Amino acid sequence: MKKIIVLGAGAMGSAFTVPCLDKGNDVVLVGTYLEDEAIDNIKKENNFHKILNCTLPKNLIVEKFENFQNELQKKPDLIVIGVNSKGIEWAGKEISKNYNSTSAILLLTKGLTIINDKFETLVEKFKFILANNNVAKSNVSAIGGPCLASGLANRIKSSVVLANENKDVVKNIGNIISTDYYSTEFSDDLLGVEICAAIKNIYSMIIGASEGLSSNIADKDIKSKYYLNTAASLMYKAISEMTYFTKSLKGREESVYGLAGLGDLYVSSAGGRNSRMGKYLGEGYDYKTAKEKFMKNDTIEGAELALEIGTKVLKDFDNKKIPLMSSLIKSIIENKKLEISW
Repeated sequence: MKKIIVLGAGAMGSAFTVPCLDKGNDVVLVGTYLEDEAIDNIKKENNFHKILNCTLPKNLIVEKFENFQNELQKKPDLIVIGVNSKGIEWAGKEISKNYNSTSAILLLTKGLTIINDKFETLVEKFKFILANNNVAKSNVSAIGGPCLASGLANRIKSSVVLANENKDVVKNIGNIISTDYYSTEFSDDLLGVEICAAIKNIYSMIIGASEGLSSNIADKDIKSKYYLNTAASLMYKAISEMTYFTKSLKGREESVYGLAGLGDLYVSSAGGRNSRMGKYLGEGYDYKTAKEKFMKNDTIEGAELALEIGTKVLKDFDNKKIPLMSSLIKSIIENKKLEISW
């Protein structure tokens, strides 16, 4: 039995506890400082999670953030980060207060960022935050793949890829968390896996817009019935662009065609917040209007990523090589109607 702490009681962090518990581990789910009410509700409802709409295992220990440092002092075997990309810096600072170098860290959070005018993965950012807070040695891995939280929480067969430059590290993590319904693959292409896991959120927004983008002359009913031609075309073009972008940042092409790329893009395009926002953009809404009107309390990872790295992408890349990404970035940054050049 291993001790696992999951920081972040949102959908994915909470769902991740299910296979960890089924594997026989001692698991503690700790909410962030913004999730005290959510933690109270989970406890009050006997581990029923409102966002996931299901009951988490009875042996899951659920704690408020005020108890996080106490849990860290118990030297967990694995610390899982389930906060959104905006919370990464905060999480790094909190973990650094009582981090033990024997604890492996696994980021569920996906994204890219800019540090010193250079594209960096969230693993690199997290290591940078720890180092700036007097943690000289850390062991951080990433996860990617087609795994929606609601499916995982209900033990639907799912596959993910764990990535670390030292493949033995993620093989050890895989041994801790893999079950008959939650299978793990392993990659030493940490860079490629993280790039794919991040940018697929942008492309799932674009594919989500396919119905609205499918015709300039057909009526809404016709488009709703026959837009899959457009969706398939956008999927193909998205994978081509993801390959170009990933290789440009020194990731490997194989990761684009693996679970973190093609696999995750498929499931994210079929359902999820990014795809849903894309649908509204395809209908002609600008981002800010759609966010306020339909998804006010949702984090749209693809839009957040566009705002985080978009300006540098437009400056550093040949926009003709990534027309879909460029179009989406311009739409978000300039808050204008999404238009794709075919």
